[in-house]
Amino acid sequence: MVEPVRVPDLSSRPYGLEVQRAMAAPPPVLYRAWTERFDHWFAAPGSVLMRPAVNEPFFFETDYQGMRSPHYGRFLHLVPDQVVELTWVTGAGGTEGTETVLTVEFTPKDSGTRLRLAHAGFADEPTRDRHSQAWPLVLEQLDQRTAEPA
Repeated sequence: MVEPVRVPDLSSRPYGLEVQRAMAAPPPVLYRAWTERFDHWFAAPGSVLMRPAVNEPFFFETDYQGMRSPHYGRFLHLVPDQVVELTWVTGAGGTEGTETVLTVEFTPKDSGTRLRLAHAGFADEPTRDRHSQAWPLVLEQLDQRTAEPA
């Protein structure tokens, strides 16, 4: 029997953000980057434990300015080449240990993709604001790395 997906209750954490970006890569490449190739564009090489399946947990670390930061979560919803939804938990300077929900949508546009990222469930404005500043940079990095030959 398949267990139903338990979505976090975000009602006490009302802060969220949305970022949109035109990406050069087509949706299948970006979907794969978010589900199978995290260590090619975001996570520290060798740190990813991830199997793209609903209710499956994942773990990876980032390495930014010599600081390694663990990231945890689980997949909530997957529509190949269209949607990746997952929980996202990081420590100090990130989500502050709060389970947030990250939804990434891929819409074909010309030869690339219109990417929409929504990140919900922040406990306060400063945490949301830090992520509002970080996500555009992260998506720029994704765009650059997916444009490179694999």
